[in-house]
Amino acid sequence: MSKKKRWLSGPYVLWMVIFTVVPLGVVAYFALTDNITGAFTLQKRANVGSYLPIFLRSVGLSLVSAVICLLIGYPVAYCIARTKPSTQRLLYLLVMLPMCMSFLLRTLAWVALLEDTGILNTFLGKLGIGPLPLIRNYAAVILGMAYNYLPYMIMPLYSVIVKIDHRLVEAAQDLGCNSVQVFSRVILPLSLPGIVSGVTMVFVPAVSTFYISQKLGSTGTILIGDVVESQFKGAYNPNLGAALSLVLMALVFVCVGLMNRFTDDDGEEIVTI
Repeated sequence: MSKKKRWLSGPYVLWMVIFTVVPLGVVAYFALTDNITGAFTLQKRANVGSYLPIFLRSVGLSLVSAVICLLIGYPVAYCIARTKPSTQRLLYLLVMLPMCMSFLLRTLAWVALLEDTGILNTFLGKLGIGPLPLIRNYAAVILGMAYNYLPYMIMPLYSVIVKIDHRLVEAAQDLGCNSVQVFSRVILPLSLPGIVSGVTMVFVPAVSTFYISQKLGSTGTILIGDVVESQFKGAYNPNLGAALSLVLMALVFVCVGLMNRFTDDDGEEIVTI
């Protein structure tokens, strides 16, 4: 690399050091030290094991929300990719439009819809059906996750599906493949990188979320993000909160590793007809 190129990469390297390496170092320092004496200790790491059920709950709910986003997002992305370019831009804008609104406002809107005296239960009550337990349960938390993170599934799927050469589909049809075989042998393998990216982009923020579970869940739906927030804001124990955060970061690295494992360097898959 020439000296000129090294100088051009300098601002990026400085940015990464200040806003990535240094914060990670601070988190690691708090995770490996005592909150009273500041001495090195592994006690906080041992205490993390007591939160294993909450970790498993967070992972389980996040995986369910990722699967739901995939089941909804794949047909949406496929339909957008198969329209004409001008329509694609409009539909893509509509997918992005909710992200222009505050994450907090989007979640509070669901609270207004689902609460016992909310819009849906009020309507159902007039029909003699409600009120139904639409909030403060696992289903409400999963709904909040799926709604807020659905665009993160649609965007990578769309970007991959729109690049699939339609001549491959025509070739498969010429060789006698029906619609199901064309999808399973051509479209699905070629869109696998988008699926893996979308699942990762939904799972990572969902597993660390805390506001959704606070507003749409209850004490029985506490996620690991809620515990981390409470350690910093309520219990004033940043050391344990940092230790839990390190485990969350490990989950992120695992997700990135899986993404690199199932996609090749070019983001392409071999199609066998």
